[in-house]
Amino acid sequence: MAPRSFWKGYLKLSLVTCQVAMVPATSDRDKLRFHTLNRATGNRVESRYVDAVTGKPVREQDEVKGYPLGEDRFVLMEDEELEAVALESTRTIDIQMFVPRDSIGWIWLDKPHYLSPDDKVAEEAFSVIRDAMAATRTVGISRLVLYRRERSVMLEPRGKGIVVWTLHYGDEVRHAEDYFSGIDGHKPAREEIALIGRLIKERTRDWGPDMVGDPVRKKLKAIIAAKKKKAPPPKAKPQEKPQAKSGNVVSIMDALRRSVEAEKRGKRPR
Repeated sequence: MAPRSFWKGYLKLSLVTCQVAMVPATSDRDKLRFHTLNRATGNRVESRYVDAVTGKPVREQDEVKGYPLGEDRFVLMEDEELEAVALESTRTIDIQMFVPRDSIGWIWLDKPHYLSPDDKVAEEAFSVIRDAMAATRTVGISRLVLYRRERSVMLEPRGKGIVVWTLHYGDEVRHAEDYFSGIDGHKPAREEIALIGRLIKERTRDWGPDMVGDPVRKKLKAIIAAKKKKAPPPKAKPQEKPQAKSGNVVSIMDALRRSVEAEKRGKRPR
């Protein structure tokens, strides 16, 4: 069973728009998590914000974000001020530009997500955008609010769907030259390369998910299983069923023609 979408909105390219749904391409659902308990009572321990000077708990309404200017000096930022600078990219992936796929290095890629049409009506527009990117070997660049943060994203066609990669900000990526410049230009001998090549050949295997298994998790699960008989059975939680959405039937060819004509006139359609 496919996981429920955690984001629903619209994919937009000029006048071509369709409803889409997105899920993270990776999952930490099976990751082992532990709660902090009071050993004496067995109750869970709550975490609270306390004043660093007085040691007293801080009420939620008194919490405010502050940008540090120096030691014990801050500029206070209210929630309204932070929301005022947010872009209108919460529910629409508006593709503003395209770049060659091989021009974006792997280091810029952050987190992958699977994007798919949200209903049958959306499939036509979705497939046109997807296949056009694949035919031109390009990827779309847009902006989107994800994880409470406005991010640049890259849309890459992949099979029947599209992979949406969140991209690192420019100041988050370190330049490799700053770290590799101190390595000298030593050229290994051919014999050395040949010997290492033999080792590589002997150890070459077909890729499989088992190569990145977590041995620590396996050992922890064994310990938990040994203690599980003493723990009460877990309570089943009811799952919500996502509600399907329907879109308006539009002429994709008409929207495409109007979009191209608008681009020629130098007016980008909204």
